[in-house]
Amino acid sequence: MNVIDFLNAQNCRYELIHHKPAYTAEQLARVEQIPKRQVAKCVVVEADGRFYLCVLPADRKIDFLALQKHLKVRQVRLADEKQMAGLFADSQVGAEAPFGNLYDLPTLMDKTLARDKEITFPAGSHETSIHMTMDEYQRLARPMVFKFSYSAETKAMLDPYFDPYVDPPFGL
Repeated sequence: MNVIDFLNAQNCRYELIHHKPAYTAEQLARVEQIPKRQVAKCVVVEADGRFYLCVLPADRKIDFLALQKHLKVRQVRLADEKQMAGLFADSQVGAEAPFGNLYDLPTLMDKTLARDKEITFPAGSHETSIHMTMDEYQRLARPMVFKFSYSAETKAMLDPYFDPYVDPPFGL
C-alpha cells in the first residue's frame, strides 16, 4: 500500500502538492517555500541488524551516539541505497514517506520536529509531497519521539576537528 492509499484508508486530512523535482528535504523546503524545520526527512539506519526509519527536520543531522544509547545497541549505521530500494519498493529512493508502519519498520521521530503544528514530506516521488498537521501525522505513524539530532550548522560553528559521531553535540 502506498502512502496516498494509506492516508485515504485512514480518512486523513492532507494536501497533496505537485512541484518541480526535489531530491533532498532541503530542496523540498526551497521548492515549497517553507521553513526547513517543517520538512521531514527520512533516514533509514541499521542498528544491530534491525532497520529503523528515522524522521527529523531537514535542517538537522542524526546524532548516532544518541540513537545508539536510546536503542541500547552496539552499532548504528546508515542503510545503503540498495537496502533502501528493497525496503521501500513503492517509492523512489530518497522520496520515502515517514511512515515506517507501512513497511514494518519502527518509526523514530526527532523531538525537534514536533515543535511545529504542520509537517511536509515526500509522497513517494520527487515531484509530489504531502502537507498535514503534526497531530494527524503522529496519530497515523505512532512514532517513538525522542531527541536524536543536532543542527546541521553545528559543525560549521565549531572547530574543524569536531566529529558529531564522537563528540557530543552539546544539546544542540
